[in-house]
Amino acid sequence: MNKNVRPKRASEEVTLIEKTIHVNRVAKVVKGGRRFGFSALVVVGDGQGRVGVGHGKANEVPEAVRKATERARKEMISVPIVNSTVPHEVVGEYGAGRVVIRPASSGTGVIAGPVVRAIMDAAGYHNILTKSLGSSNPHNVMRATFAALNQMESPEQVAARRGLSVDHVVAGYKHSQLRPA
Repeated sequence: MNKNVRPKRASEEVTLIEKTIHVNRVAKVVKGGRRFGFSALVVVGDGQGRVGVGHGKANEVPEAVRKATERARKEMISVPIVNSTVPHEVVGEYGAGRVVIRPASSGTGVIAGPVVRAIMDAAGYHNILTKSLGSSNPHNVMRATFAALNQMESPEQVAARRGLSVDHVVAGYKHSQLRPA
């Protein structure tokens, strides 16, 4: 058995949410005419803080989606979820695309465009405010969203970095939110 390949857990296979973000038909011009192919963007998540996206290309749509799904499973990252929302506001940039992600109160829902919504649903966020600025290209929006999610820190990570207790960090955060602007 290859030592670099980890065995798959049964629970990992069953609980993953897979959503196709975008499928694009591409053409290559050759001597006899055009040769068509397909490019697919897919998001995969467990709904509990792990999410990944993948890009796949093939001559047929199902094969492109399969390749994208495999890559998305390999590229999964963990994101912090605090009361079904993000712990703090963050801005992600990629190319000409920018995505602003803000925490929202309970009952707000997922306020986002189609690409960001698919990623947030797969990650497990239920109350979140987002705004996509600049490029509306699905690739740029997806990468900008992931750049934002990679910047996100949980209260535990902030406390460890600052050398404080989690209660102190959370209390300070709540106090700063109550102060008038």
